[in-house]
Amino acid sequence: MKSARILLAGLAIALAAGPALGQIAAPPEAQAAPPARRPAYVAFDEPVILIRDVRLVDGTGAPARTGMSVLIRDGRIAEVGAGLAAPDGTRVIEGAGKTLIPGLVLMHEHMFYPTGRANYGEMSFSFPRLYLAGGVTTMRTAGSMSPYADLNLRDEIAAGRTPGPDMDVTAPYLNGPGLPIVQVNALDGADDAERMVNYWAAEGATSYKTYMEIRRAELGRVIELAHARGQKVTGHLCSVTYREAADLGIDNLEHGFFAATDFVEDKQPDVCPDDAAVQASLAALDPDSLAVQALIRHLVDRGVVLTSTLTIIETLTTGRPMAPEGALELLTPPVRAQYEQVWPLLQQRTDDASRSLLANMMRLERAFADAGGTLVAGTDPTGYGGVIPGFSSRRQLQLMLEAGFDFETVVRIASLDGARFLGRDTEVGSIEPGKRADLILIDGDPSADPAALDRFQYVFKSGVGYDPAVIFSGLRGTVGLH
Repeated sequence: MKSARILLAGLAIALAAGPALGQIAAPPEAQAAPPARRPAYVAFDEPVILIRDVRLVDGTGAPARTGMSVLIRDGRIAEVGAGLAAPDGTRVIEGAGKTLIPGLVLMHEHMFYPTGRANYGEMSFSFPRLYLAGGVTTMRTAGSMSPYADLNLRDEIAAGRTPGPDMDVTAPYLNGPGLPIVQVNALDGADDAERMVNYWAAEGATSYKTYMEIRRAELGRVIELAHARGQKVTGHLCSVTYREAADLGIDNLEHGFFAATDFVEDKQPDVCPDDAAVQASLAALDPDSLAVQALIRHLVDRGVVLTSTLTIIETLTTGRPMAPEGALELLTPPVRAQYEQVWPLLQQRTDDASRSLLANMMRLERAFADAGGTLVAGTDPTGYGGVIPGFSSRRQLQLMLEAGFDFETVVRIASLDGARFLGRDTEVGSIEPGKRADLILIDGDPSADPAALDRFQYVFKSGVGYDPAVIFSGLRGTVGLH
């Protein structure tokens, strides 16, 4: 015990001594500064702001409107219309040639990142800022490795002490035995699942993520307990099929159809099939087949929502581009090297599944939406790396456009539909008077040029305008460390 106290005392001295002893610099907003000074990454914080003459995609799915203006007053949308006048003292932002959309509400996000050897480091400093730079103003953590960090970070953001999206925090992963990740607990039956749900509900978790090896009895108990509290359950499943989960009452399934084991031959109850068998079954799926249509209808009839995470699926598909240089610059050198070593190996695969995976998942998501199913969107910054907040949200929108959704629908899926699922749609998710001023100003028209999505000029949360370029420049080389 004495040695532990000495170690902690030494750490405190080292941190107090300053950068020469390895101190991590305090975030700009925490450094001593005159009261009136705002952080460099804040471009606008005036009480009244008018964004004038912009192309407006409001998040409801309605057609885009040109020549529109949005008046922000005290963090809220005061007026939306054509030709709005600027009251005295208003900060005016010219929007000609630009597109305005709501802040994104993304549903499969994490505050951790893969650092190698099945370990995941909590990025509680860099990720909230990067998500904000990528237009994410509200998010759900779909699984937690450091639940107390996530819960405390949620509260810090809500109190205005840390910049970042509002957070809906899931409990730690609820998984059965067999996952080779030491940070994830293995449930020991339905009673153990109940203990976990009760504990984390008391600690402040507001939703639950069930994982691959969970069994039907455990999943059913989790759903029953969550629903009794008015909370929701999602799942990245394997041992349990989509049809079985829907019958148990699950609210949400992750990764579109990418985790479905319903079509694996000789699938055994409560057993996760071999990866190769799962991949082969997915590559062979025909959205027009009777079996697939029957499953889609079953999910739609039971109100199960699917989360599109095309960003993570793209990393597993041969022939897709490497993560952009701007994203890779955010990584620490060892984490970047790890990604750059693995990516070429995956590109060399020649099996049918690796070549057609992304396109088939896109077709299935379209089929689900065309059948009346509700999609929400997420990015999942896990896998072997390369899905990096700040860039991943923009890429997810581009991939949904590639899948054939029109831009107004893409925006609705990634904003209002997510807000509705979280029960936050009276506050966020669309550009309407009275709602919080969560907005993204894009240089260009993404419906005509998807590359315009790489040009988020400003992101507003509660009427404060953030400059993504400044955020990115201040966080180079941080992801993988803090």
